[in-house]
This record gives sequence, structure tokens and C-alpha cells, in this order.
Amino acid sequence: MSKNNNFNKGIFLTAAGSIWWGLIGVIYFKYIAFAGHIEVVIHRSLWTTVMLIITSILFSKINNIKKVFRNKQNLIILFFSGILIFTNWAVWIYAVTTDRVIDASFGYFIMPIISIFLGYFFFQEILTFKSKFSISIVIFSILYLLFSNFNSIPWVGLIVALSWSFYNLLRKKIKVETDIGLLIESLYILPIILISFYFIVQNNVNDFNLENPKLMFIFMLAGPMTVIPLYLYVRGVELCGLGPTGMIFYITPTLQFILGYFLYNEPLNNEKLISFILIWIAVFIYLKDLYENK
Repeated sequence: MSKNNNFNKGIFLTAAGSIWWGLIGVIYFKYIAFAGHIEVVIHRSLWTTVMLIITSILFSKINNIKKVFRNKQNLIILFFSGILIFTNWAVWIYAVTTDRVIDASFGYFIMPIISIFLGYFFFQEILTFKSKFSISIVIFSILYLLFSNFNSIPWVGLIVALSWSFYNLLRKKIKVETDIGLLIESLYILPIILISFYFIVQNNVNDFNLENPKLMFIFMLAGPMTVIPLYLYVRGVELCGLGPTGMIFYITPTLQFILGYFLYNEPLNNEKLISFILIWIAVFIYLKDLYENK
């Protein structure tokens, strides 16, 4: 396959993963929100682990997993990145189940710009003037929310952005395949998930039960809903690079914002609207800078 075909395929895969996260993922998790965010987080974590175990066996990756387990430094980093990804999942699902999709989209809009700052701070990556200006706008928009109305600050979005940005920072420090790393992270979380699941079953507050196999299957889809878009996006990054995929990723928060405002009728006060406009300006400057330095 030619270089141009690889690039086009990467663009397509990244776009598919971004659309999945921003559209299909939101609609699916919103659909099962009646179970409450705790049970939804449990199922997302549990069935993601199960699916990754199955795919690791199918794609003969057991030896690769063993190699990771023999590296103590990788295991320590994956433990902390596992806490971050679990935090990201839990807070994002909380946002979806409590009508805060717009706040979550705020987090994904500012996440790449936070990542630029982290890359500069931890890896001494070069910052252009426009990158610095984008970061300044983001900081200003957050401070604006803080001083205009403390209650209007999208804390959910900030936690989503920070957890995902620091997650990527830690994963950048080690060379572990995305799916294998996610599997090990999920295995760290699994005991807590199983204990939590046991308690909600014991207290009879679970919606997942053998008497309703159709609903059981719907909950089990939380695994594919997590893993498939991740595969699509990461494969896209491998084929066409970080710059183009960074631009395409903005499909995700854009779709989340549209769904939150137009489909789920979530409120958007003036302070948040002004902050979003500032963020969109920062994103535009960032994307234009990426394009010019491609």
C-alpha cells in the first residue's frame, strides 16, 4: 500500500474512532444511564477487561503480555495510568448519566492543548508562539469561569481533560502496545470492580441479572464500545501521525457538544458559552499552527 493510501486509511480510521466516541458512545451510555453511573462504570471496566483478554488470545499476544509483566517499571507506570483511565471513565460516565455531556465535551476540547503544555514541561517539546497563545487562552477561559461564577466551572470537564492528558503522559513514557497496556491497567482495576459488583448484587440494586438476558447483552456491549473506537483511533495514529489525528479528534467533543445541547437539552449559561467561544478560538489557533508546521 502506498504512503498516500496509508495516510488516507489512517484519516478514515481516526475519523471513525472519533465519531464513535462522540456519537455512538454517548448515545449508548446515555441509553443505559438508568442503571446509575456506578453500575455503568462497573460494566464498562468489566467487559473491557473480558474483551481485551479475548482479543489478546485471538491475536496471540500472550507472550507480549508476559514481557510487560517482567518489567517492573512498566508495571508501576501502568498501575498509575490505570487509576487515571479509570478516573476518566468514571467521571465521563457520571457526566453522561447526570446530563453533563456539554461539560465533558469542554474537557475534550481543552485536553490536546493541556497535552501540549505537559509535553513542554515534561519532555521539553518545543512550543511555538501560537501554541503558547492557545494555552494562555485556555487558562484565561478557566479563570474567567472561576471568577464569574464558581458554580459554573465544568469540574467534570476539567477532571476528564486532566486525567486523560496525564494518562497519555504516563503512557508516552513506556513502550507498550495500546491494547496490552489497557488490559494490564484493567486487571489492576478488576478486583475493585468485582467487589463493587458483588455489593450491588447483594443489596439488590443491580439491573444486570440472569432474568433479563437481552439487558445483560446490552450491558456487555460496554466492552466493545470502549475497545473498538480505541483500536480505530490508535491504528489511525500509526498510519498518518499525531498532527492530522489531533485535528480529527475534535470531531469527538464537537459531536458531544451538539448532542448535549440539541438532543439532550442541557443548559448552557452565558459564562460557559463565552468560555466555549474562547476555547474554540484556542483550538482554531492550535489547529492552524499544526497545519502550518506540518
